[in-house]
Parts: sequence; C-alpha cells; structure tokens
Amino acid sequence: MTNESPCWFKSSYSENGGQCVEVATNLIASRGVVPVRDSKSLAGPVLNVAVGSFASFVAGVKGDEFGTV
Repeated sequence: MTNESPCWFKSSYSENGGQCVEVATNLIASRGVVPVRDSKSLAGPVLNVAVGSFASFVAGVKGDEFGTV
C-alpha cells in the first residue's frame, strides 16, 4: 500500500457556500477507492468509497435518479 496523500478538490459547480463535499480521485489506481470528506471539517472523518460504487453514484446524479433536495 502506498503512503500517497489525497489531493482534495470540490466540484466546479460548488459556489463556496460551505455545504460541499471534497473528493480525491488520485487514489483510484493505487488504492481502488475515492475518499470523500466534508469541506467544512478538513480534519474530520473520511469515507473511502469503492470505485465502482462511486461511479454508480455519479451516474445516478447525472441521470437525475435522486431528484432535488
């Protein structure tokens, strides 16, 4: 396993309203996960999502499967 650190970023659609999540896609190849965290809590917990699950989630968002909240 590598000691590579996550390179966090927010969506380009984020308006810096403080209600964002950040992801680190640089760990896909080395770890097979997409880390996700709350942008308001940088030292808080990180959810490591399996690549396939993250891809399904993104496809669902793009396909408007979740509606609006």
